[in-house]
Amino acid sequence: MRIETQAIVLAVRTHGEHGAIARLLTPADGVQPGYVRGGRSRRLRPILLPGNIVQADYRARTEEQLAQLSVELIASRGPLLAEPLAAAAIDWATALAATTLPEGQAYPRLYEALDGLLSAVEAAPSASGWASALVRYELLVLNELGFGLDLGECAATGRTEDLAYVSPRSGRAVSREAAGDYRDKLFPLPPFLTAGGNGSWQDVHAGLRITGHFLSRDILIERQSDVLAARDRLIDRLKRMKA
Repeated sequence: MRIETQAIVLAVRTHGEHGAIARLLTPADGVQPGYVRGGRSRRLRPILLPGNIVQADYRARTEEQLAQLSVELIASRGPLLAEPLAAAAIDWATALAATTLPEGQAYPRLYEALDGLLSAVEAAPSASGWASALVRYELLVLNELGFGLDLGECAATGRTEDLAYVSPRSGRAVSREAAGDYRDKLFPLPPFLTAGGNGSWQDVHAGLRITGHFLSRDILIERQSDVLAARDRLIDRLKRMKA
């Protein structure tokens, strides 16, 4: 097996005295793990940071064998780790992909979305330029893993006008008229999720409430739920910004 590709570093854990196992997201081959010889060295540690873009070279005798991985840095997002909000965003976005995506399955849309989100974080660490993109990234993860929300039409009437809520049970949109007396049991639907553009802070938090509900209910369960702590840290920092 041989894969040569650009990739995003998702997660790294130590292996043995000097090595590391890195999980990278590639455009055409999905999440690929590999053993990096000397991955804990002073030279490689700054390269194997979540969020970094690397040129990866995987080599293995068989598909079942853990590949030997060598990496060269293309773009570093290491300086962002000194910014608490940006660091929290990178930590959560990469951890979500590392935890939920099965190995070896291509997710080109998710690769592009994660790359775009990380680039937006880099361009605007204060979150004004990427908070809405974060919500869309989480929605895309849900969709790609088979738990997509249907926000295009009302679940009760089939109409596409005046969509104002999301059902926490079905993940489908509900119009203002159809919600009736059940509106207090529904999630408010932020307009930017159907109309595009960036949402206000209030809209962003409404969107994160929706995606958080379905991520924790449908995907991040049992052992995988531990990763939600990274999301909680990010949301706490976003709330401080709003305040």
